[in-house]
Amino acid sequence: MIDLQNISRLYGSGDIQVAALKDISLTIDRNEFVAIMGTSGSGKSTLMNILGCLDSPTSGQYFLTGQQISAVKDQQLSKIRNENIGFIFQSFHLLPRLTALNNVTIPLRYTDVSQQQADQRGLDMLARVGLADRSHHKPFEMSGGQRQRVAIARALINDPSVIFADEPTGNLDSTTSAEIMDLLCQLHLSGQTIVMVTHEESIAAYAQRIIRMKDGNIIEDLPCAN
Repeated sequence: MIDLQNISRLYGSGDIQVAALKDISLTIDRNEFVAIMGTSGSGKSTLMNILGCLDSPTSGQYFLTGQQISAVKDQQLSKIRNENIGFIFQSFHLLPRLTALNNVTIPLRYTDVSQQQADQRGLDMLARVGLADRSHHKPFEMSGGQRQRVAIARALINDPSVIFADEPTGNLDSTTSAEIMDLLCQLHLSGQTIVMVTHEESIAAYAQRIIRMKDGNIIEDLPCAN
C-alpha cells in the first residue's frame, strides 16, 4: 500500500537547512492500522504530509498503491488525493455554512457522480458513522464528537485506499475520544487502511503498530501490545 524509500525532507536553502526527515524507509501494508508518535519537531507531521501527498520529499521515492508519487505532476496529484486518500483532522475542517450532508459530499464535487448519487452516498456514510438523523444539521449545531464523525464520513465518501488521521481526538474529551477510536477500529476491521498521528499513548494503543520518531528519524517500529 505505502512504500517509502530513503525519503528526506529539507527546509531552507544554502547553508541554512533543516532536515525534517532523514533517509526514511517505511512500508505499510493494506489493512494495517498504524500510529505515528513523536514529540514536536520529531518529523511526524512532515512524514504525514508527504504520505498524504500534501508535501514532496527533497529526495527519495514514495509509492502509493504501486504508483510512484514523486513522479506525478500537481494536477494529477490532486486527483490521486481525492480518489485514494481520506483525511481526518484534529480541527475537523468542516465548512460552517454547509450541512453535515453537504460537508460529507464535498470530495464528490470533483468527480462525475451526479448530485442525487452524491447525496445518497453521503447519507449512507452518515448512517455508517451513526449520524443518519443529523444530515441537515450544520457544524455549530453538533457536538465535537459529532463533527468528527462528519469528518470521518467525508473521509470515507470516495472509498479511499488509505485514511490519514492527524490527531483525530485532539479536540475531544476522553469519553468522546474513545467513541471516535472505536469507530476507527470498526473501519479497520472492515478492511480500511489507517495511518494516524498522535502524541497520546492511550490513543496509539488502539493501533496494530506504533512507529516512534525523533529528530527526523524512525527510532522504533513495533507491533502494539494490545
